[in-house]
Amino acid sequence: MKVGVPKETKDQEFRVGLSPASVRVLCDRQHDVFVETTAGVGSGFTDEDYQQAGATIVPKAKDAWNQELVIKVKEPLAAEYQFIQKGQIIFTYLHLAANKSLTEHLIDSGVTAIAYETVELNRTLPLLIPMSVIAGKLSVQFGARFLERQQGGRGVLLGGIPGVSPGKVTILGGGVVGTEAAKIAVGMGARVQIFDINVERLSYLETIFGSRVELLYSNTAAIETAVPDADLLIGAVLIPGKNAPTLVNKSLVAKMRPGSVIVDVAVDQGGCIETLRPTSHSQPTYVEEGVVHYGVPNMPGAVPWTATQALNNSTLPYVVKLADSGIKALENDPALAMGLNVNNYQLVHPVLRQVFKDLVARNAEFSLA
Repeated sequence: MKVGVPKETKDQEFRVGLSPASVRVLCDRQHDVFVETTAGVGSGFTDEDYQQAGATIVPKAKDAWNQELVIKVKEPLAAEYQFIQKGQIIFTYLHLAANKSLTEHLIDSGVTAIAYETVELNRTLPLLIPMSVIAGKLSVQFGARFLERQQGGRGVLLGGIPGVSPGKVTILGGGVVGTEAAKIAVGMGARVQIFDINVERLSYLETIFGSRVELLYSNTAAIETAVPDADLLIGAVLIPGKNAPTLVNKSLVAKMRPGSVIVDVAVDQGGCIETLRPTSHSQPTYVEEGVVHYGVPNMPGAVPWTATQALNNSTLPYVVKLADSGIKALENDPALAMGLNVNNYQLVHPVLRQVFKDLVARNAEFSLA
């Protein structure tokens, strides 16, 4: 199969869909891989690295896109819509629940779109986990930075010092992101709270953190008590395929101390904090209600050397199956089949069909016509 690897176009997104090591695996299986020039430079991979692995370097994005199977990291942006073709397979993060425009275009193009974030194996999301681990760690790293006075924060050192209280980190969600965030925050010496609605998960987290983290059942009253006192508030909520629920409204944000920081890792699924909107690595923060908001949806792009390799470790087995068998690979791999979002002019993922009922109805009428 002919496999294309375009250069990512999202602001300061330096990850790349395939590393040279992954390209070599595909080429050894007699697949042809076409990599857009400089696609891997941000992750530390040169064009020569890809050529030595067996890839063909192509000069333009359209040349990488003009293949049977396209491997990316982030969702296609509007400028890339022109390259999407009928019968093509795209395998990448899509996060369609928060992007109706892209959803419509994928449906209308006749492409087969498979999303990393909805591939599901044994009730886990194996292609989301490595990036969630990185995003969780980075959420505290970035939060600590923007708490610095020079960055617009209130000047709090999360770890404190003897004689001065440490900062308080409140984490909404005890999944992979929340757990990794807590590890870093605890390591810094901060006071840490985790909220979750799953009591079994809270019990599991107790085995990890013991008394070092305050583990609380998530409800409106408890969140309203905790948020105003937080120096760093981290949104770490995930409902696969759906928009994240709003857990913190604008009036509650207004009760936080000026210069406090919010980092919402759920921003690519709509965010769980009402005042949070997507930002970029170039302009990562803004201030609303006196609070610094960080909403970069591709946080792992800040550490591309680590993130690209971590992502490839998880995606490569599925990429190989798609390259070997095309869409028939879904018939033999239920986990990969769960990743199918769009196929044959239809929105097929059951959760997305609930999110975009109007698009489902529209296409049903089109089919009848």
